[in-house]
Amino acid sequence: MNITVLCIGKLKEKYWTDAIAEYSKRLSRFCSLAIQELKEERLPDNASPAQEQAVIEAEGDNLLKHIRNGSYVIALDVKGKGLSSEQLAQKIDQLGVQGSSDIVFVIGGSLGLSQKLLARADFKLSFSAMTFPHQMMRVILLEQVYRAFKINRNEAYHK
Repeated sequence: MNITVLCIGKLKEKYWTDAIAEYSKRLSRFCSLAIQELKEERLPDNASPAQEQAVIEAEGDNLLKHIRNGSYVIALDVKGKGLSSEQLAQKIDQLGVQGSSDIVFVIGGSLGLSQKLLARADFKLSFSAMTFPHQMMRVILLEQVYRAFKINRNEAYHK
């Protein structure tokens, strides 16, 4: 299975990059993982709603350019469907069984995802009704994907 995490912005803090490296190493047993960081658009101080929307659209267009045809796209969206760890594991397993072996998880920038990107998504996933920093969300996502693979193999990590 190929899993891509497509995200806006680069991780700068060592503690985030260390956590990503650890989960990337753990996931290498189960899948081919790629993390693709795209440019974060500049937002002026005291930006107007129109300027914010322009940033969302520009980042969304850039994200869409990096999604291959045939990829199953899971957009992380606060308004998406919440799943338990077991349900996420089941979803990933079902995708593999159905032949969807190329999964792209999309994490937007600080302003969220564009409507065009959300329309392209095959599934909208919410981790919580709360908003998390997009840097932290990468770590949480990779941990949950790792947990899903462990659940699907009946291994002890998830308990």
